[in-house]
Amino acid sequence: MKLKTKLANVQTWQEDPGEPPIERTPIQRQTPEMGRPPLPVAVAGEVPAESGDYPGSTEFRYWVAADAMSRASEFWGPLMPAGTTWNRNVDKVLTAQLDSGDDLNAYYDGQGVRFFKQTVAGVTVHSGESPDVVCHEVGHAVLDALRPQFWGVLSAEVGALHESFGDMSAILASLSVGALADEVLIETQGNPTRSSRLSRLAEQLGWAIRQIAPTAVDPDCLRNAANNYFYRDPVTLRPNEPASLLSSEVHSFSRVFTGAFLEALAGIFFQQPSRDGKALVEAGHIMGRLLVDALLATPVVPAMYAQVAAHTLAADKADYDGAYGMALRSAFIRHGILSPSDAVTAAEAAPQHMAAITGATPGRGAQLATITVPAERYGLTESFAVSTPAEQPRFAVAGADPAIGSLTPVDPERAAETFVEDLFRQGRVAVAEELLTPNAAVVDTTRTRTHAITRESSGALVLDRLLFI
Repeated sequence: MKLKTKLANVQTWQEDPGEPPIERTPIQRQTPEMGRPPLPVAVAGEVPAESGDYPGSTEFRYWVAADAMSRASEFWGPLMPAGTTWNRNVDKVLTAQLDSGDDLNAYYDGQGVRFFKQTVAGVTVHSGESPDVVCHEVGHAVLDALRPQFWGVLSAEVGALHESFGDMSAILASLSVGALADEVLIETQGNPTRSSRLSRLAEQLGWAIRQIAPTAVDPDCLRNAANNYFYRDPVTLRPNEPASLLSSEVHSFSRVFTGAFLEALAGIFFQQPSRDGKALVEAGHIMGRLLVDALLATPVVPAMYAQVAAHTLAADKADYDGAYGMALRSAFIRHGILSPSDAVTAAEAAPQHMAAITGATPGRGAQLATITVPAERYGLTESFAVSTPAEQPRFAVAGADPAIGSLTPVDPERAAETFVEDLFRQGRVAVAEELLTPNAAVVDTTRTRTHAITRESSGALVLDRLLFI
């Protein structure tokens, strides 16, 4: 698809439209160059005419989505290892479908990204009109390109890490747009850890969901990165809670890592020579590089948060000679992702693992181990296989015990089985009718199914992921 070269610039939202009534003003942006490698993007449909480019128009929604996809691609693309491309199931270009039906939702399905609309309290909300939502979904695709192995593993912590990466993508990809960084520093009085337009993700979509389910999302947005959530082993948490509490549901649990990320970003910012908007943008690029390098090298294990944190410390040692270690350790300790003792352990062990960080490539990792879940557990006619987070951890670290020291990670089989249990409880598993017994424990729900039990060419059943919301 070719863009019309006569367009010098388009209108778009800086990061999110905000809650109705919308009082924010669109900004002017250069027409996005969507086909740039290594992560080319596109919006389905004809490129709109120059006229009609105003909030509420189809043309405006197109350019908001196009600009947001482009900013995410342009942020992450230069940080990716040479030769990185989208997941092999994406047809070379990651394409967005802007009107996929009526729902307060958006998702990445391994092939493209889809956005929806729904009218709530007289206001029609388009999820694809929020750069926050668009950059979140592109973030899923970016992480899928980096680590396709994460897709099918059955683990609350791996799933939550994917959701956190989407939120981090929304923050980092929009940070340098317009004067946002300067505005955030004014709003937070120079402290980016405070709640702001940057931390409050998807304010409009969050508002719409609250009109239907008041406790399902944060009170001022969908999820706020400025939070104090402290790590708990997800196998000990309930599968559903109001947004004010932490649960094992992946979007809820993602807030622990995202909160630590925002604090680390602020800590890096505080170390810059000047504490202005340019310094905050630079801190974002540093944090993005650290995340990419860490995620490329992290083995798939039950205590995934702690391993990523430890690998981030090793990436800092490899990339910046440990310049930001204090900021990173502080953030991970405050959110319980690392205990104080494990933060020391990870820092001490970082030098011996620097080669693994610098030599990591996309898709790294052996085939994951599987276990069989008995059919009778869920009232099915046949048992099915699930992938477990069973690689060998590189660092001897785990999440913090709320009392003292570190927790003992659960074994990979229990991590997978508890996640499967949560998926059935949450009504997220699609099962063909012929596989159900009369007493099947499959929840009848209209919720979007994120997983499905499918039959492989060998004839065996497997529980696999359909999409990331």
